[in-house]
Amino acid sequence: MTAELKVLRSIGDVAAHDWDALANPPEQPFNPFIAHGFLKALEDSGSATTRTGWQPVHLALMQGDALIGAAPAYAKTHSQGEYVFDYGWADAFERAGGSYYPKLQISAPFTPATGPRLLARDDDTRRGLLGAAEALARSNQLSSVHITFQSEAEWRLCAEAGWLSRMDRQFHWTDKGYGDFAGFLASLNSDKRKNLRKERLKALESGIEIEWVTGRDLTEAHWDAFFAFYMDTGGRKWGSPYLTRRFFSLVSAAMAERILLVMAKREGRYIAGALNFIGGDTLYGRNWGAIEHHPFLHFEVCYYQAIDFALARGLKRVEAGAQGEHKLLRGYEPTPTYSSHYITHPGLRQAVSNYLTREREAIAADIEALSEHGPYRKA
Repeated sequence: MTAELKVLRSIGDVAAHDWDALANPPEQPFNPFIAHGFLKALEDSGSATTRTGWQPVHLALMQGDALIGAAPAYAKTHSQGEYVFDYGWADAFERAGGSYYPKLQISAPFTPATGPRLLARDDDTRRGLLGAAEALARSNQLSSVHITFQSEAEWRLCAEAGWLSRMDRQFHWTDKGYGDFAGFLASLNSDKRKNLRKERLKALESGIEIEWVTGRDLTEAHWDAFFAFYMDTGGRKWGSPYLTRRFFSLVSAAMAERILLVMAKREGRYIAGALNFIGGDTLYGRNWGAIEHHPFLHFEVCYYQAIDFALARGLKRVEAGAQGEHKLLRGYEPTPTYSSHYITHPGLRQAVSNYLTREREAIAADIEALSEHGPYRKA
């Protein structure tokens, strides 16, 4: 039976069970950011909507009444909240008389974390999703389609289909059989080990206590406190944070067992916190905020506590978010991230292709150079 494309104007237009059976089948590690509950919380909270420039147009490949392929997709009128920057492409195309927006974005909104984007049980269906995305772009005069923070296997599949390949890098921590934090420390060279111990002591010397809050222990009071941190720090860094207060309540109700709040408390009052999501084998650090400044508290709450939690839970990796070469000296190693791009205009496509060839070479060289300057003892 031939598959038919259906465009969903809301993630609520598909049953959670049907979507999640493709997004997180039992044979692969759970990824929270493509789960139905996470995407629905973004939409229902007003965070990812037409009003904010994220119009849901999720792709659903149907075979009769059965959902056989899906992709979280959005018609975008800007490039904010993506963390894979194409502002230069947009500016060049607009100056040449083209219209870069709207474009089609296949991603988890506001989330620079790697995971599946073409949700299907086989590569033929994934190729069908790529063809559907291309056809949708052409029929609606969209300039381009972008799949960001996808798996390497998907990235290679897209390249085989003729999409342009982009690479960037983040810093991830990997458990190499440490057992506990002391085992991790023992893997570092002497200077870095001493520095890390000093940072952890300094971060907590003002009487600061750390709490892990997850599952049924999460309350609206925790979210009130965290949202104050998020708005204060996000407002200073970006001007307009993306997530609404309601998002945190909704995502907590949908998947509290997949959420970890690391909260810092001083004199009985929460002063800082980091939001993490718990995957099948990875802890994903997402948002941080604070209303008091204390030296090294950011490193403690976001990086060291994340390693502690991962080791305690038997998680293999910590993805601590975008950017941040300061993570390198704290045990997080440079790791490639992947995105694919389909551009409808031949001239823009060729220009971007030339740019990406040079960029991939530069990123690969950067990863190699950074790897030589890590904190670990040489064998």
